[in-house]
Amino acid sequence: MEGRIINVKGQKLYIEHNNQFEGRPTIIFLHDSLGSVQLWREFPAKLSEIAQCNILAYDRLGYGKSFPMLTHERPVNYMELEADLLNNLLIEMDIDNAILFGHSDGGTIALITASKYPERIEAVICEAGHIFVEEVTLKGVYDAWEAYKTTNLPQRLQKYHGDKVEMLFKAWTETWTREDYKTWNIEYLLKDIKAPLLFIQGEADEYGTLDQVEKTVTQVSGSAEKYIIPGVGHTPHKEVPELVLEKAAGFISKYF
Repeated sequence: MEGRIINVKGQKLYIEHNNQFEGRPTIIFLHDSLGSVQLWREFPAKLSEIAQCNILAYDRLGYGKSFPMLTHERPVNYMELEADLLNNLLIEMDIDNAILFGHSDGGTIALITASKYPERIEAVICEAGHIFVEEVTLKGVYDAWEAYKTTNLPQRLQKYHGDKVEMLFKAWTETWTREDYKTWNIEYLLKDIKAPLLFIQGEADEYGTLDQVEKTVTQVSGSAEKYIIPGVGHTPHKEVPELVLEKAAGFISKYF
């Protein structure tokens, strides 16, 4: 897929778009808090082929090939603001039949978008998303912070984010560990999700417990199913891609 920069409400974002399946939904890929379009690797193309769906992947501002963030300081509702921007991106791209596939922060943004803008969202696949802050999440963030200081993690991230690495890492770690962020919670939005939902989580996820899954699938208004994978951590689509592809494609085929 060819990539390009587009301007969405003043934010210059890198996107990759494949629109080869006429009349079919578009799967929107939403990366995690250190992710990018490139880090999805071949997963989007494979799911596109199996599910016969179009795809749109993009780097949020400050990530990958998108323009830098203006500051690492984020408000508590930063993911709600990302959902607003995603809606504007869908309008810009004239997409009103989106299937959201979000991982971690991207999964949370998918849930928020489906709750706020149901007219554009046909289904949601949330992988390892969060709806509130847990101790295990904070431990995962602190462990990543330690790895950033003591290993070659900055250099590995630089390959995908260039000179934006320090800013995006601070944005993630400092926001989640801030005192005012500990009470962040989006459970109140879940009742407004009417699109079908598939929640995928590794049983050994180092950033969240299965409470995240249970409290999501039981509070949405639409149909919801969960797929818990034993022995798998925070990134099922990388750890067991074939399982996730099969489950996601099966879920999509039930509705489209």
